[in-house]
Amino acid sequence: MDFGLLFIGLALLLVSYLVAVRKQTWLLAGFNEKNIKNKSLLGKITGRTFFLPLGLLVIIHSFIDYPYEAIVLVIAMLVLLIITYLIINRRLFD
Repeated sequence: MDFGLLFIGLALLLVSYLVAVRKQTWLLAGFNEKNIKNKSLLGKITGRTFFLPLGLLVIIHSFIDYPYEAIVLVIAMLVLLIITYLIINRRLFD
C-alpha cells in the first residue's frame, strides 16, 4: 500500500468537493474569468469530470502495485484532462 498516493487521492477528492459542490473556482488556475459564461457550471464540470475520477483512480492505485503504474496514471490523467478541456470549450466559452 502506497500512502503517498492515498494522500494525493484524498487531496484530489477534497479539491473535487470544493470545486464542484462549494463552487470554489479560485482553486482553478489558468482560465480567463472574462470568457467563462457560468462559473458554477465550470466548477461542476471540472470537479466531476476531472478531479473526482482522478482522485478515485489514484486511491485505487494506492492499494494495487504493478510494474507500469506511473505510466497508467499519467495516461489516465491526460485523457481526463483532454475530455475536460473539450467539454469546457464546447459549453462555457463565448
